[in-house]
Amino acid sequence: MQDLKSIQLYMLDMDGTIYNEDTLIPGALEFFKLLQAQGKQYVFMTNNSSKGKISYVEKLRRLGIDATEKHIASSVNATVMYLKERKPGAKLFLVGTESLKRELLDEGFEVVPLGYRGDDIDYVLLGFDTELNYEKVRGACFYVSRGYPYIATNCDLKCPVLDNKFIPDCGAIAKMIELATDRMPQFLGKPERTMVDAVSAEWNVPIDKIACVGDRLYTDIAVGINAGATSICVLTGEATPEEIDGSDQKPDYCFDSIKELYEALL
Repeated sequence: MQDLKSIQLYMLDMDGTIYNEDTLIPGALEFFKLLQAQGKQYVFMTNNSSKGKISYVEKLRRLGIDATEKHIASSVNATVMYLKERKPGAKLFLVGTESLKRELLDEGFEVVPLGYRGDDIDYVLLGFDTELNYEKVRGACFYVSRGYPYIATNCDLKCPVLDNKFIPDCGAIAKMIELATDRMPQFLGKPERTMVDAVSAEWNVPIDKIACVGDRLYTDIAVGINAGATSICVLTGEATPEEIDGSDQKPDYCFDSIKELYEALL
């Protein structure tokens, strides 16, 4: 476990860690200004596949945080990498947002229409679909129940919103489909270490000088543990002190919020 002040790059979850919906968590702006003043780097890691990189950049800038597309590491990137390694131009049945669909099309994949029931698709792909409808669920169940390859961008069950409330995330949608098909997908994104390894290479920062910060033990903290980075949990999202006490995946550090982390770095 590294001393916090020796960390050179922070990989931060967003929902439940630095903001909830469109509201910054107190201390977030001060945290990023301090990192800049100290010459430290930061990257935002997200399992949320409902939005493209530019959407996150625009949102972060609206909230007063300096960011470019280079600062975003997402489960969409991990998914595209997985598919390109196995089947460039793959034909997909997608349960996902229009934003995810556009990214896949831009990367050279084919996305079949919702009513399509041909036998020549390569993968069923499930994302965090904030535009979910029953036709998508029916189509996914058609292919999943027939044994087609089935992958998902992330395993998160809940996405935090304001007032300590939650909405169903990709993992919860997968659970629904599982009840109908008796199959779960292969999950990509966090907690797989791919994102951390890619950021380490791109920013030329060794793993032992990277910290992963987030509010979920089974994704944000697990990805840090799996990669060999420092793990930091904040209690402004999903994780609770009781959950941490009972978990085998314990973070190196735990703070009430990003504000307390900021204060520890002063």
